[in-house]
Amino acid sequence: MNQNHGSRGTYFYAIGLSYKKADAEIRGHFSLDDAAKLNLLKQAKASGIESLIVTSTCNRTEIYGFAEHPFQLIKLLCDNTKGTVDEFQKVAYVYKTKEAISHMFRVGSGLDSQILGDFEIISQLKTSAKLSKKLGLLDTFLERLITMVTQASKRIKNETEISSGATSVSFASVHYILNNVPDISNKNILLFGTGKIGRNTCENLVKHTKNEQITLINRTKDKAERIAVKFNLLVKDYANLQEEINNADVLVVATGAQNPTVDKHLIQTKKPLLILDLSIPKNVHENVTDLEGVTLIHLDYLSQITDATLEKRKAYIPVAETIIEDVKKEFNDWLETRKFAPTIKALKNKLLDFKSAELDVQRKKISDFNEAQAELISNNIIQKITNHFAHHLKDEDFSTNESLELIKKVFQLETSTNA
Repeated sequence: MNQNHGSRGTYFYAIGLSYKKADAEIRGHFSLDDAAKLNLLKQAKASGIESLIVTSTCNRTEIYGFAEHPFQLIKLLCDNTKGTVDEFQKVAYVYKTKEAISHMFRVGSGLDSQILGDFEIISQLKTSAKLSKKLGLLDTFLERLITMVTQASKRIKNETEISSGATSVSFASVHYILNNVPDISNKNILLFGTGKIGRNTCENLVKHTKNEQITLINRTKDKAERIAVKFNLLVKDYANLQEEINNADVLVVATGAQNPTVDKHLIQTKKPLLILDLSIPKNVHENVTDLEGVTLIHLDYLSQITDATLEKRKAYIPVAETIIEDVKKEFNDWLETRKFAPTIKALKNKLLDFKSAELDVQRKKISDFNEAQAELISNNIIQKITNHFAHHLKDEDFSTNESLELIKKVFQLETSTNA
């Protein structure tokens, strides 16, 4: 998988880092907000990279794309984040060609998620692909790969119970609150930040705590108000943040900012305060733990919470892996077909030239020459010949590259690189 599927001399890579080796602080260094993603894509295009997508979530930051060397992609990441190459090399992974394809299938299917079976990542991959396509950075190979990974993800979700039960970072946070805060239905809960994780957490809080004293604050107030209307909750202005923190018994922070939005200087309360930081990078400064009565829990800890639901999910891993192999084979078959399609097309054109020349000869020789019948018979023969060659090229018992070269040599073909 080299120049046949990208520019000459380029290979398909997946580079990145995840919760497996990089802690929350390091992941924060390589986190990309929307503006940084856009800058990275524009820089990639300016540097001659033809196809690339980038994702950045709480648990991972990854780039999938074509390059002559993976360092081109690593440099793009480091140029647009606070991370350094040295940091990256300590915790990162680099996959090439088949391994890169397999990695995307596992990621998109929820098998590589911090919480097994969390399918949130597939929608993020699709969103990333749409942005790349809009910028002219999504070739046929990568677009097809995303489509097939989506197909595998959908099948796993429908054909297994690997995503059964409520297990996600947002649910884990509520699970922790229920187990560690007595009389939670009568406590003051403040949710700061109403992005995707904030919204999911809010829904779980309402559903499981039976608490009617949940307050929402967001820098953009109308976003908080849209959620508040749905669940009949209270919204306060961002200017009231300090006051509301000091009224709270539980503070959930999911702001998605690049720097801490809460530190000890905002807290004057003397009563116990549980703070859950669901953000990457961390949005709550560690100095809050200097204060007596303050407990700080980060999402990395919450993600380690395992229960019977998660254990049950593990039983479906073999079935999920079988589905992935099935869909991946379909993708690889498409790749092989794409590899020899230009040769088959050139062969068919050559045979059509032979046909045209021979029909010209026969027209002059035969007075009652049947044009329609001759066209039909010769076209059917050409189709059968090209089909035979195509079947031969798909046969795993033969070397595709050697066969392609022989066909080109015998028929003196000039093939286009565009499939």
